[in-house]
Amino acid sequence: MLQRVLQARVIVNHEDIAKIGPGLLVFLGIGKSDDEETCRALASKVARLRIFDDKNGKMNLSLLDTDGSALVVSQFTLYADTNKGRRPSFNNACEPDRARQLYKRFVSELGGLGVSTKTGRFGARMQVGLVNNGPVTVLLEEPQKR
Repeated sequence: MLQRVLQARVIVNHEDIAKIGPGLLVFLGIGKSDDEETCRALASKVARLRIFDDKNGKMNLSLLDTDGSALVVSQFTLYADTNKGRRPSFNNACEPDRARQLYKRFVSELGGLGVSTKTGRFGARMQVGLVNNGPVTVLLEEPQKR
């Protein structure tokens, strides 16, 4: 899930560990079927998704076009299944060790595309603060594998 932000920050144990100005706050959920190719494709999509306003106020510019930053926060709860009962199941989320590897891979791929990238702390309890710009929030699904 992406949120277009004017600013965002992550706090862990009362300490600011990362903050960005204008750009994208990326809540990254890693699923069981995700792999390195998924990370590459999603990073490319995030960097090039045209959701920033051009001079005419039309969403026509990407993170790369605007020299915006990205703050990537791991969030396995995006894989919550609430179809049964009242307690979410997270059976579709990737196991933590593999998810940590893929999280790092996604961050590396995004940075490799030229996006200034900051991160939360994988597996930590984090407080995430943001000023949403728009508001614009986009649910970005895994691209179809070919």
